[in-house]
Amino acid sequence: MELQERYHRAAEAVRNAGAIVITAGAGMGVDSGLPDFRGDQGFWKAYPMYERLGISFVGAANPVHFERDSAFGWGFYGHRTNLYRETIPHAGFDILLTWIERFGLDYFVVTSNVDGQFQKAGFAEDRILEVHGSIHHLQCIKPCSTAIWDNNETIPVDFETMRARHIPQCIQCGDVARPNILMFGDYSWISARTARQERNYDEFLAGCRGNPMVVVEIGAGTAIPTIRYTSEQLGDRYGAVVIRINPRESQIKAPHISLSRGALESVQGIEAELYT
Repeated sequence: MELQERYHRAAEAVRNAGAIVITAGAGMGVDSGLPDFRGDQGFWKAYPMYERLGISFVGAANPVHFERDSAFGWGFYGHRTNLYRETIPHAGFDILLTWIERFGLDYFVVTSNVDGQFQKAGFAEDRILEVHGSIHHLQCIKPCSTAIWDNNETIPVDFETMRARHIPQCIQCGDVARPNILMFGDYSWISARTARQERNYDEFLAGCRGNPMVVVEIGAGTAIPTIRYTSEQLGDRYGAVVIRINPRESQIKAPHISLSRGALESVQGIEAELYT
């Protein structure tokens, strides 16, 4: 099937839907200038200091650093906090919001990203499920309580050494604070905030039964396939049409739709067909 025909079919699925679920992985942020950490080489390109140390993304994104060397732990997450704060969501976010408004779609966002870009782009806080948590919220490293609070910290980082010059502290006990993110090998993540989001999502799905649904999956890879599974489950259980957008791993079985392009290009391609 030609690319233009795929865009046409995707546009028809959006036009005929009553509800839309946007499922997004790291590839969603690439057009905003964010790295997707694809493989060790991709991670090291973004963070050459870790290549010199022989540390992979899995090794860097580990809560043990906050206990052993909190300045080093916050070097990685402090830099990412600053990066995400400075990043402007690309135009594809606005196009998705336009579809929701134009067609009166009920919607929900399910994302493995911790960057808060959907909120920044204008999606409602109570319509977002961040399955791995958010860098914009903090918790105690121990944890001493179940408290989760906003990350309003200023965290300067020496990019050469990847060490933070400021260490956020727990608002309860004064010990080291960490991002409220599910990391690799995590043993202290407080999931209460994400659990509340999951309840909102479950309520949304309960109200969608009998309502035609389209799933727009953007930039979700196979290395950690949580988001891809979510999309496919919606196709199986709710009869949703899944539009899988991924420049390298777009494969999906019919009747779903595969777009082997980036996030912004694909959303713009669908948008163009909505006007024909």
